Amino acid sequence: MPVITKITQQKKDKERYNIFLDDVYTFSVHESNLVKFGLTKGMQLDNWEKEDLVYEEEIQRAFNRALHYLGFRMRSEYEVKEKLLQAEFGETVIKEAILKLKRLGFLDDQAFSEALLRTQKNTSDKGPNAIKQEMKKKGIDPEIQDEVLEEYDPEEQLATATRLAEKAASKHSSIAPAQLKQRIQNALQRKGFSFDIIKEALSRVEFEPDEDEWTAITETTGEKAWRRVSIKYKGYDRKRRVKESMYRKGIPFDRIDAFIEKKELEEDGE
Repeated sequence: MPVITKITQQKKDKERYNIFLDDVYTFSVHESNLVKFGLTKGMQLDNWEKEDLVYEEEIQRAFNRALHYLGFRMRSEYEVKEKLLQAEFGETVIKEAILKLKRLGFLDDQAFSEALLRTQKNTSDKGPNAIKQEMKKKGIDPEIQDEVLEEYDPEEQLATATRLAEKAASKHSSIAPAQLKQRIQNALQRKGFSFDIIKEALSRVEFEPDEDEWTAITETTGEKAWRRVSIKYKGYDRKRRVKESMYRKGIPFDRIDAFIEKKELEEDGE
């Protein structure tokens, strides 16, 4: 049976020790396993003990790899598992490494989800549906998702959605109200807000332009449609297509008719 004849500390990694069996270097172990297995000079090692050591060393290697990965930012249990699978650790080894990480407080999906919620709310202005999708991608248990998202107060959601709507309305004031509302609604849905929150947020925003603003919106929308359609069409076909285009952009029919009449008079006067 092989005998440990020498144990030396590695120079580059002070936490690892080289094990010599019968005066020949055989393997290295982490100091935790050195203590756990009580490895000392003169100790005999049978094959079972060597296999146990190798297994524990794999767990330690996986643990250290995960710890390095976690050093950059918080991760979910699923993310750590995927990273270790990519590094070609076995399922059983990964399971043991993850258990150790959780026991020592390095992995906590509840805390991770709470931090994710805070980050997404404060830096990305996302609603609960979008944040839920982020949690799902991170492999968070559905029960934890629901529990954490309950912390996202509806009033806070409404305040965020209203602020985003007001900002968009101010930035795109040259767009007709109907089209602008639809555009903002679509944007808020992509942000992950519910229909009820979006509806209430839009009700708090003033969209109706004054007369001068309506004139500018009609002129801008109409001129674009007139130039584009005039490339291929004239007469009745042009008139019909311009009217359809302007209506899709949210311009009322009376303003459309007035614009087209003005354009036709301009052409007749040329």
